[in-house]
Amino acid sequence: MATFSIGEIEKLTGIKAHILRYWEEVVPSLTPQKDLGGRRTYSQRDVQIILRLKHLIQEKKFTIEGARNQLISEMDMSESVADLVQNINQIKGDLLDLYKLIQNRKSQYQENSNEQ
Repeated sequence: MATFSIGEIEKLTGIKAHILRYWEEVVPSLTPQKDLGGRRTYSQRDVQIILRLKHLIQEKKFTIEGARNQLISEMDMSESVADLVQNINQIKGDLLDLYKLIQNRKSQYQENSNEQ
């Protein structure tokens, strides 16, 4: 998985390093890892969060607090959607198992009918 230094993030996003460090303090979902030397390494997920923050603050004119709350709301919603997808996939699996069981019983019934 690709990681980026704070300098690379600065070039990619146009957001100054001191602003990125501040955002880390106030936005709980922005959590770059630190390497052995203590330097920040940003993941793809971090880049997406930074770009979303930039959009909310610069384009939509949110305050940093408003943007943080919006991100939290969006993440809660995406977790809910992920839970729903997982539940749907479980139900789908259960239905497929039930279908296979019915097909097996149906074929057994037909075999028994043909024998008599």
